[in-house]
Amino acid sequence: MNSKFESNDAIAAKYSLPWAGQSTIWGFGYMANVRRSVTKGLIAASVIAAAGVGLSPATASADITPTTVVNGILSTVGGCQTPVRSLILACTSAETLTRQSPVLLDLNPVGTNIVVLGAGLFDDGTMRPMLVDRLQAALQLARQYPRSPIITSGGAPKAGVTEARAMREWLVANGVDPGRITEEGTSWSTVENALNSARILADRGATGVVVVSSANHVERAMVDFRVAVLGRIPVAGVIAAT
Repeated sequence: MNSKFESNDAIAAKYSLPWAGQSTIWGFGYMANVRRSVTKGLIAASVIAAAGVGLSPATASADITPTTVVNGILSTVGGCQTPVRSLILACTSAETLTRQSPVLLDLNPVGTNIVVLGAGLFDDGTMRPMLVDRLQAALQLARQYPRSPIITSGGAPKAGVTEARAMREWLVANGVDPGRITEEGTSWSTVENALNSARILADRGATGVVVVSSANHVERAMVDFRVAVLGRIPVAGVIAAT
């Protein structure tokens, strides 16, 4: 299933998302939302700048840079946080992909969920190197933001093991509290990763999401997640080593 051939409302209804049928309504209020988002973005930028220059190393993230500030503003202002796919595509393409942690996690570590995407398993159920790289990036975020919930997203089982289960076990083996991790083990594509994760995010009242994937995949994943949440929460991305 390719989301570009279906309306946002059709996708939401198909996957029983709680906001099915609302994108048209939101469209009428879009400019008002943009104005509010601009204000929030400017406030966020001020907070971020203060964090970068005025706080102690214990409270300021070393990853706060001009690039992450710009990405943070883009993720909460204008086209990136709307239900309009064409605007999402244009806005997402303006971001600079980076391995640095998004400012969204600094400003909202409890409400922001970290979602790490699967990359296929070997026939015996062990993980491919690309997936381990994604998990290394997710582990770094998990350690840096110990209050942020984590979703492992991916089905495609091999030897009775889903990608989500293999990722969860790897993270737990590397010291992550299993209580932080939710498995989403039914997806077979990036679009399904986004839609199935969006349902989990909505059910738990998440207020932000950071998608972790490979450099050649994360932009597309961010678009799919932004479409799936229909502008209700900001979506940021982090690239793994490969």
